Amino acid sequence: MASSTWFITGSNSGIGRHVTEHLLRDGHRVAATARKPEQLDDLAERYGDRLWTAALDVTDAHAVRTVVDRAFAELGRVDVVFSNAGYGLIGAAEEFTDAEIDRQLDTNLHGPIRLTRAVLPHLRAQGGGRILQTSSMGGQVTYPGASPYHAAKWGIEGFLETVAGEVAEFGIDITLVEPGNVLTSFAGPSLALAEPMDEYANGPVASLRRFMTEPDGVVSAPASDVDKVADAIIDCASSPAVRRLALGSDSFQSIHDALSGRLTALTAQRVAAFSTDAS
Repeated sequence: MASSTWFITGSNSGIGRHVTEHLLRDGHRVAATARKPEQLDDLAERYGDRLWTAALDVTDAHAVRTVVDRAFAELGRVDVVFSNAGYGLIGAAEEFTDAEIDRQLDTNLHGPIRLTRAVLPHLRAQGGGRILQTSSMGGQVTYPGASPYHAAKWGIEGFLETVAGEVAEFGIDITLVEPGNVLTSFAGPSLALAEPMDEYANGPVASLRRFMTEPDGVVSAPASDVDKVADAIIDCASSPAVRRLALGSDSFQSIHDALSGRLTALTAQRVAAFSTDAS
């Protein structure tokens, strides 16, 4: 892969951190943004001016446009935009406060929308580029106990699938990255929990809460190696564009089963669907 320039959100931890490290190691240039960019100081010391950093909270619309404009102005060209900032929120729908839901959607849905809208004029002006959006197998599959998270992931998938059709003529390709269980800090600092209600002390919500918080939960489940995930994301950017990139056997199987089930259910409704056609 020839040397390229990436713009990454959420670059200080998890998948974003690993992608940033791998790119720098292989000679690429990275505009790395995060709410706490000081957590990238060790990489700045090691890689010098190949790492451009800026503080960015994707819930701040003005900051998103300002940082994006500055990155393109100072770096000249950005080949790949990796929209990766986000966090998980676990609990039953009625356990969440309005503020918790608003923050989840603002970060995981509105933030990527803001970023996409901010980078598109620059990508058009330079004649194209790639947008990679971290979604999840949770963008096509749902699990009780994560309704706002799924709302955001399903929402960003619908938004970007639509935008992809709008910008293809400008040489801009968009890929939704759909990892399964990856052993990162997502199940630690990047996870928020609703205040539990007694009514949900058992059942599927409680099971998901235990899975995400107990040491043996995420670790014991089928999981992807985060370094392999980072490499797959980087390789995707220099390969023929795909709309969705499922990463992990768990992601592939869960999405396959969900799509197969929906197709079976739809097929069974064929007669009813056609019966409503105007004569």
